Amino acid sequence: MSNYKAHDTAVIDDGCDIGEGTSIWHFSHIMPRCTIGKNCNIGQNVVISPEVVLGDNVKVQNNVSIYSGVICEDDVFLGPSMVFTNIVNPRSAIVRKGQYSKTVVKKGASIGANATIVCGHDIGRYAFIGAGAVVTKHIPDYALVVGNPARQIGWMSEFGHRLDFDQNGEAVCDESGERYKLEEQKVIKLR
Repeated sequence: MSNYKAHDTAVIDDGCDIGEGTSIWHFSHIMPRCTIGKNCNIGQNVVISPEVVLGDNVKVQNNVSIYSGVICEDDVFLGPSMVFTNIVNPRSAIVRKGQYSKTVVKKGASIGANATIVCGHDIGRYAFIGAGAVVTKHIPDYALVVGNPARQIGWMSEFGHRLDFDQNGEAVCDESGERYKLEEQKVIKLR
């Protein structure tokens, strides 16, 4: 008996490790040797390719493609119809299955609807990728990026609010009251 829920139309290949409390919805395909953590939500029409790793509490919205080479840490949000790539120079007639580039989406990051993450570029902790953005470089922790190609326009709190830094390089999240410090283009949460 499984400790996760899967809709009757979902296809789950042999050799997957799926955590307790995870839900997998209509027409999704979980390919061999995937690792999916606890309490994840895998939306409708999602493809998770072989050997993908998702941490705990990852939310994958409808129509998302997660290709081999991708690792998502805990609490990651993947918006509707966003997509990862795994080959920098794909060609139909050239087989490059052994050349997948790795992409790590770090804890708490959010990726907006219809965004594209070009392989080999990591997304920092609690970063926020705007809808439709095309990520072509590494994204720092807490960064807010938008556009094609994605460019940084600010910083976000762990609760998903834009941070407004004062002359001392300090900001407070409107919702949580947590304090942050900006030094040398890096954000840290103050204790």
